[in-house]
Amino acid sequence: MKRFPVVATTIVVLAIAAMIGLGLWQLLDRRPQKLAFLQQLAGNPVKPAIPFPTAPDESLLFRRTSATCTSPVAVRLAGAGASGFRAIATCGSGLIVQLGTTRDPKAKPVWGGGPVAGYISHAPDGRSLIGSLFDHRPQAMMLVAATPPDGLQANAAPDLDSVPNNHLAYGVQWFFFAGVAAIIYVLAMRRRSR
Repeated sequence: MKRFPVVATTIVVLAIAAMIGLGLWQLLDRRPQKLAFLQQLAGNPVKPAIPFPTAPDESLLFRRTSATCTSPVAVRLAGAGASGFRAIATCGSGLIVQLGTTRDPKAKPVWGGGPVAGYISHAPDGRSLIGSLFDHRPQAMMLVAATPPDGLQANAAPDLDSVPNNHLAYGVQWFFFAGVAAIIYVLAMRRRSR
């Protein structure tokens, strides 16, 4: 008669418990936090304008803002999906401004800087997924201009759907993983007992 696999069973039970714990954490902790955060962001566009923040602050996303872009100004194009390409300016002070969009991949927008008004958004993040796991700096912010310079189309209005809210899916995913682990263990034990 084969001995009961105590170590293997303990590892599987602990793994399943951890997966269930992660699922509950996503559903009961992270999801309500994200929903509250999204509710806060939904009210930001109607709040009074503020000076552009000097440090990243997620709670300020979609707030109306203004700043002055000092020279030198470097403008580059970045992919924007269905909108074509975003013209993004980096100012001498480090301020990042999304000037507008264009469908022309060879466009060379010219903008000399100066006062600009719009809303606060995330700047493009060049970190890879793996790199972001080890780099815990907050994502940089940028000013999305309300009025584009000549030759560019206007930027889209702030969109709450651009802020990911996957915690329900993550929770269900952890429960699914726990269920699959339990089924595989039961099948392995049946096969072992034969």
